Amino acid sequence: MTFISVAPVIPVLDLDAALDRYRLLGFEVNGYKTDDEHDERYGFADRDGVSLHITEWDEHDPKRTASVVYLYVSDANAVYDEWKACGVEGRFHEPFDAEYGLREFAFVDVDGTLHRVGSRLTQT
Repeated sequence: MTFISVAPVIPVLDLDAALDRYRLLGFEVNGYKTDDEHDERYGFADRDGVSLHITEWDEHDPKRTASVVYLYVSDANAVYDEWKACGVEGRFHEPFDAEYGLREFAFVDVDGTLHRVGSRLTQT
């Protein structure tokens, strides 16, 4: 038995705005609307081998119910530069070398989701 992948589910207040945000960040996005009586609004943001599920939740409070995702990438500096240049709303924290061998940065979007992004430090 093998675990294949994981897809965190991220709560947002406005699915359309969140999908636009992830599109700006370089993800391929798709919305999905269920046919049940709950009329749930759901979406997907995929980039390379990473998949994030996004759910619109009326009770989401960015100060209380926000999420954290950690994205391992090949080059954190390049992702930071790309994301900073795309004009997405949110707070960025510049890349730094962490004591545990990763170069990483943080991005907090308007829904309160903390995206920590890191790549292994190259050994010289």
